[in-house]
This record gives sequence, structure tokens and C-alpha cells, in this order.
Amino acid sequence: MKKYTLSIISTVSIAATLLWLFGLGWTFVDQFSTNEKLEHSEKKTEPPLSSNQDGTLTIFALGDSLTRGTGDADGKGYTGYLTDQLKEKTNQEINLFNTAIKGETSSGLLNQLQQREIQRQTKQADVIVMTIGGNDLFQQGAALESLDINAINSNKELYLNNVKKIYSQLRELNDDAVIYHVGLYNPFSNIPDASTTSSIVRDWNFQSAETAAGFEDIVYVPTFDLFQLQVENYLYTDQFHPNTEGYMLIAERVASLINFEKKEKKS
Repeated sequence: MKKYTLSIISTVSIAATLLWLFGLGWTFVDQFSTNEKLEHSEKKTEPPLSSNQDGTLTIFALGDSLTRGTGDADGKGYTGYLTDQLKEKTNQEINLFNTAIKGETSSGLLNQLQQREIQRQTKQADVIVMTIGGNDLFQQGAALESLDINAINSNKELYLNNVKKIYSQLRELNDDAVIYHVGLYNPFSNIPDASTTSSIVRDWNFQSAETAAGFEDIVYVPTFDLFQLQVENYLYTDQFHPNTEGYMLIAERVASLINFEKKEKKS
């Protein structure tokens, strides 16, 4: 009888021990599974990296009076309105540095890029925006008024040669920033020979876009269509520079092309 009782007790003890061990093992498996799920969940909800590790987006603007903002009642120009619009798309701090000069030509900008401070600003930029070419072509309106095609074509060749050098220098100084070259519109599209002037502007835009296409991450931003049908509604009183509404149109076009996903650094 005692042996039988001891046998039952032993069997129950062994069963209890096995059950405890099974429960312990299941606890470890369940805990491991839970940790794995939590880790996987954390990875899935990780926010995308910003364009700059310190949380700021630096925009460097250069070029002529369009980037300076001449004609805008608030003096902001498209770069100011661009900054405002980008702030609505991101929580990042945005820094704008504008070094544009009224009356600047492609030759002048090429010389400006030799300055140490301009080179420093270029290297630090996340985004580069610029306007150049309008003064090479229009020459305060004289070129299109006389419509000397030979002179216009000669100026175009000089401009294209300069802009290729500008692209090369910008890319040499900063191989990560996307460069947005804002294109030309025709402020003289309401004069009697508007078809000829528009054809000239479209040709300069096409040749500029072809040059930009030869470089990585240089975007030639069209603006011709924005002003084509209602140019008088978007020009300042000088009938050359955009007014506030015109600059806002340009800003919207550029802002639509900028995204905030981090771009992998080139090795």
C-alpha cells in the first residue's frame, strides 16, 4: 500500500515538474515573440529622415533680379513665397540665403561663383534655386525690340557656354543638392510681333533645358506657360518683372518639384 502511494506521488510530482517546465518554456517563447513583434512595429513606424541631419533645410538662391524679387510689392519674390509654401509641407526649419543681383548676366554669375563666400554657401545648401539668362536675352528689352536674330543667336551661344560652366561649378562645389534653374517667360508676348518673340524665348528655354539634362539633379523649371495667356495680369508696372501674383505662380511651380525625402550621399 505504501509502495503504491509513493508511486502515485512520484508520478504526480514528475507530471507537475514537466508541466512547470512546459509553462516556463512557453513563457520564454511568448516573450520572445512579443519582443520580436514590438521591434518589428517600431521599425515600421520609424519616421522618414529629413533632408538634413540637423533638421533644417537650407535653400541657396542666386542669379538675377527675378530671384532678387524685383517687382514684388512685399519684396519677397518667388524665393520668399517658395519658403512660405515649403513651411506648410514640413516641420523642418527652413533657412533661405539669397545672393541674387539685379541685372546679373550669365557672365556675371560665373564670376560671382569665384567668390569664397558664394562657394561656401553653395557647399552648405540642400536646395539651390536660380534665375539667369533673362538679361543675356532681353538686354533691358533692346534685343527683342530690334529683333536682330544674328545678335540674339550670338548672345545665346555665349549664354549656353556660360550656363554649362555655371552648372559644372555648382555641381563640383555641391554634388548632393538638387538645383532648380527657373526658366524664361516672355514679357513681350502682347506686342505686335509676339509670335517671333515667343519663338525666340521658347528656343532659349529648350536649349537651356537640354544643357541641364546633361547634369545629374539639375532641373530646368518651365515658366513660359504660366505667363503666356495673361501676361499683363502677372507683370509689374515696368512691364518686365513679375508682380506679386506672377512670383506666386513661379513659387508654386518650384515648390511642387521639391520633396523632403533624404537623398543618399554620393560615395
